[in-house]
Amino acid sequence: MTDDPLDGVRVNETVVIPRDELVARASRAGGAGGQHVNTSSTRIEIVWNVTATRALNDDQRERVRQKLSSRLDSEGNVRVVASDRRSQRQNRESAESRLADLVRVALIVPKKRRATKPSRAAKQARLDSKKRLSDKKRERRWRDD
Repeated sequence: MTDDPLDGVRVNETVVIPRDELVARASRAGGAGGQHVNTSSTRIEIVWNVTATRALNDDQRERVRQKLSSRLDSEGNVRVVASDRRSQRQNRESAESRLADLVRVALIVPKKRRATKPSRAAKQARLDSKKRLSDKKRERRWRDD
């Protein structure tokens, strides 16, 4: 999901998050790495402010804020962390990719549902099915002959 470092993080065809809006912090990560793990800061945390970004127009910004409301802090920042790789560069790419995926999914506008009526044949089939079931149950009843 990462393109030219000067360009930014590409979310979709129209949205690119400028790299100067991303705040990246490195810290020590747990997990695999052996002796090297205690001395290197490979965990990457990327913070992006949705409310102050230039990458989104007002409609897109509101949609992202609604969809990601559970992930936003009080200032409107979304935080993505990656520590699954052993290099800082790979973790940064992974975090940027996750951020792009999050925003891409949040920007999807669901299609409007069009109300439809069942066809005459569908109504008849439903009634016929109900009639068959009713007849079957009536046949099961005990009768005094």
